[in-house]
Amino acid sequence: MVTTLLHHAALCISVVLVAFHPSTNAFKMNTRFSLRHFREMHFSNDQGPATSSYCNRQLVGRFRNHANSAISVRKMSSADVVDAETSEPESGDKETFSFESNVSRVMDIIINSLYSNKDVFIRELVSNAADACDKKRFQSITDGSDATNLRIRLYADREKNTLTIEDNGIGMNREDIIQNLGRIAESGTKRFTEEMEKKDKDSMNLIGQFGVGFYSGFLVANRMEVVTKGSKGEQLRFEAEAAALDQYSISEDSSNPIETTGTRLILHLKDESDQYLDDVALRALLEKYSEFVPFPIELEREVSKPEQVVDPDAQMDEDGTIPMKTVVNKVKEWMVVNNKKPLWLRPPKQVDEEEYTEFYKQTFKAYDEPLAHSHFSVEGNVDFKALLFLPSDVPYELTRDMFAASARSLRLYVKRVFINDKFEDLIPRWLLFMRGVVDSDDLPLNVGREILQQSRSLRIIKQRLVKKSIDMMTDLSANTTAYHKFWKNFGKYIKVGIIEDDGSRDQLVPLCRYYSSNSADDLTSLPDYVQRMPEDQKYIYYVVGETRAQAAMAPALEKLKQKGYEVIYVSEPIDEMTLQNIEKFQEKPIADAGKETLDDLSEDEKAEKTKQNEDIEGFRAWMGKVLGDRITRVEASTRLIDSPATLVQSEYGVSPSMQKYLRAQAVVENDDKGQFENIFNQAVLEVNPSHPIIQRLKVMQEVDAESEDAKETAELVFNTAALAAGYVLDNAAAYSTLVVNMMTKLAESK
Repeated sequence: MVTTLLHHAALCISVVLVAFHPSTNAFKMNTRFSLRHFREMHFSNDQGPATSSYCNRQLVGRFRNHANSAISVRKMSSADVVDAETSEPESGDKETFSFESNVSRVMDIIINSLYSNKDVFIRELVSNAADACDKKRFQSITDGSDATNLRIRLYADREKNTLTIEDNGIGMNREDIIQNLGRIAESGTKRFTEEMEKKDKDSMNLIGQFGVGFYSGFLVANRMEVVTKGSKGEQLRFEAEAAALDQYSISEDSSNPIETTGTRLILHLKDESDQYLDDVALRALLEKYSEFVPFPIELEREVSKPEQVVDPDAQMDEDGTIPMKTVVNKVKEWMVVNNKKPLWLRPPKQVDEEEYTEFYKQTFKAYDEPLAHSHFSVEGNVDFKALLFLPSDVPYELTRDMFAASARSLRLYVKRVFINDKFEDLIPRWLLFMRGVVDSDDLPLNVGREILQQSRSLRIIKQRLVKKSIDMMTDLSANTTAYHKFWKNFGKYIKVGIIEDDGSRDQLVPLCRYYSSNSADDLTSLPDYVQRMPEDQKYIYYVVGETRAQAAMAPALEKLKQKGYEVIYVSEPIDEMTLQNIEKFQEKPIADAGKETLDDLSEDEKAEKTKQNEDIEGFRAWMGKVLGDRITRVEASTRLIDSPATLVQSEYGVSPSMQKYLRAQAVVENDDKGQFENIFNQAVLEVNPSHPIIQRLKVMQEVDAESEDAKETAELVFNTAALAAGYVLDNAAAYSTLVVNMMTKLAESK
């Protein structure tokens, strides 16, 4: 009973997650984890664990393990009952228990369970320092105080193993510290936002909304000191240790005085966190997470500077010149690391092309120039600003893996603070090559700001990004040269979009480009194809081949070319899948010229086909018997002009190109044809009754149906038709033998 109670208590604890920056009174209660939430999200009542992500399972486990050791049970009287119950005993007095939590242990759970990357402490602490500067700037509007030269500074001390983050923002008075640090779940920033919202509804957009904040410092520090000075002028020191987070101390501070107001946060780093003492590493983190923070971030670094000094070892020149020498001194200086300007916040009319190109290259470490860009803002249910770029070259990561997760470069910002660029739900994978930034003030982030929660806001942003991306490509398609380069590099992604994105398919289809029998070396689009169609053409035709040249030579095209019908050449499996998903364009069905169909025949052609089948019915039966299960049947062809025969697929069969693709992808590995036998064995041999070879073979069959010469000729006709149609022969050696035998007979006959 007690064990069950403990497990339930571990999950029922209201985990109060706070985002504290001492100078902003910023305790923020972002979320609560309860037993009900975990049951709904991760467990089914009857069957135990339900399907969930590995990360979720790990998080639940860590909360259980840590919380069990952090909770104690004490017996109490009925008068002391507080929100806790046990099952009532069968007899005797009812006993009630309550849970007591060890605050230090709970805080350890919070800190070490929410963050998967220790580096984010920089983002949290710098963002909270920026909040402090924001608040000081707002208050200066009402009280007329000085809020100029606001800035944030970082400096490391290797001897003391400390990292200091300092700002000259709002600071805190003693009562602020007592009120905020004495109450877990009290949020000074939240309260400040509410007060400002009463005065000015728009003012809350200027106050940062961040995660665990102050306590993320314990990811890398054993002890944290806060020196702060508020409006009353008293400089105070707050101290807390990771090993004893259930208590803290406040005292007067006599260290280096803070000039006006502000906060100095000193992190005493753990031994394994000494990499954060390196100014190069700090600069990289600041540029990643905080490069667009609206206040200057100054980083102290050590540089080498040459200096001319008197050379004591050299003698004075005859003319009295004092000999000098150059020495290199190590000096410390401040460097502003966030020099970049958030270009997306400026009106598009005020930004020129050179600025867009420079921003693209700097932000995404790119060497190419963007083919196009889209700079826009959205207001309504969700307010956000975005700047999208269409690269001209394939990003390096995508050259090795078409869908490499590391290639995602759509950077999400909240209040100019970088959150992540690897959100899978922000943009579909067929737009993985896009580069850009999205900045919103009111996205629903979780407490760690590492995962964007599923929300209506996110869906709206995604829809707008997709629409703007398609609009950008559509505009680019008017420039034939530029779009040809784009299609060469990224056309396969558009095809994937047609296959996977039902909602965007209609907008993507006109963007596709193909080679065709009428376009020579130029690409054509489906709108252009339809515009060129003769009035009597009912279908959009395509033919599949290993290469464009092979597709152009397919026997199945002979009658179509004679009619003057244009045919699209398909040489990649993804092209075939794309056209099959489109199915119809501008009310014109899309048909594979290499598949059997009667729908595109005129009544006269259907009648002619029926008559020819009747005329050669015996021959067709004999051919079917000779070829066995390699074909389903033999038919008289209406599509052949110069070829004796061709091999086509039935309506539900798989093209030879797709069959090769499936085998190459090991779909049928070690299975020969197995479960795919039904789609692989759908070949129909169509013969041309008017061709001399077929006429001669028909005579041979009528004279002696068991003749070896007749059977060998039938085999040659079939295999030649299969090769011309793009199929792989089951036995190439046997076919080679037949060809050699035929040539030998011809040679001997002369």
